[in-house]
Amino acid sequence: MPNETLQQLRQNITSVYMGNSTAVDRMLVCLLARGHILVEDVPGVGKTVLASALARSLRGTFARIQCTPDLLPSDITGVTIFDRERQEFDFKPGPVFNNIIVADEINRTTPRTQSALLEAMNEESVSIDGTTRSLPQPFIVIATQNPYEFEGTYPLPENQLDRFLMRFGLGYPAPSDEARIVLHQPARSQLKSLQPAVDADEVVALQRRVDDVKIDQSLVDYILQLATVTREHDDLLIGISPRGSIALSQAARATAVLADRDYCIPEDIVMNVLPVCAHRIISKSVMHTGDTMTTRRIMQQILETVPSPA
Repeated sequence: MPNETLQQLRQNITSVYMGNSTAVDRMLVCLLARGHILVEDVPGVGKTVLASALARSLRGTFARIQCTPDLLPSDITGVTIFDRERQEFDFKPGPVFNNIIVADEINRTTPRTQSALLEAMNEESVSIDGTTRSLPQPFIVIATQNPYEFEGTYPLPENQLDRFLMRFGLGYPAPSDEARIVLHQPARSQLKSLQPAVDADEVVALQRRVDDVKIDQSLVDYILQLATVTREHDDLLIGISPRGSIALSQAARATAVLADRDYCIPEDIVMNVLPVCAHRIISKSVMHTGDTMTTRRIMQQILETVPSPA
């Protein structure tokens, strides 16, 4: 990763999160591509640590929302309060008016509250009491959830899952990494004191650089071919939408910037297919949002079947 800004950001994150390096790169890709992230895995593997490390590494504003069943939409977006002294309404912004939002255990809050994030994630603005308010830039939502816990949870609907650029797990750390975690306990000793490494303006500049990355027509055709196969697949009820195709191309561009290139190569697409596309398709055999194994398996088969450009 030759880019000095991204290298500093990555080193800052890995000083606290000692685990899946691929997950760190995927976080950075989403940040560059202006995409939101859904990290899911069993408790205790570092989901919140990774999300918080990225948030604290940016010299911007950061808010963490602990999602619970009694959380209200206004707890996220903000509320308008009447000021008796001034005889006018005063808006108190909620945590969504920050650069980085960590929504911990997002599937534990109600669909009504989950949908409060939907407009913010899609429009980068929220409507409160008839007034549309823009959100600061950069703006990224990092949500976490435990996919194996169903009691007292509210699975995210397909239209909200589609708003996440990537959905991926972390897995257990390698023995060498786990030994360092046990020995140093960086999440407890270093996370709160982690200093920002990158300005918000620098991130916005890198995001603009992503828009200028060249992607050859053959690579665009490859993305469209992958999408078409999912739409015609016998085992799938719903395939990749045009939004999914756009997301895959944007992730590929961001991956190129991460590698300090101004053009895409086939590997930029291939390495992003599973985290970007698997949660956008629905299997006929298992129709519920918690089924990631089936859709990942089908998406992997499609990836192996459709030849990538030379």
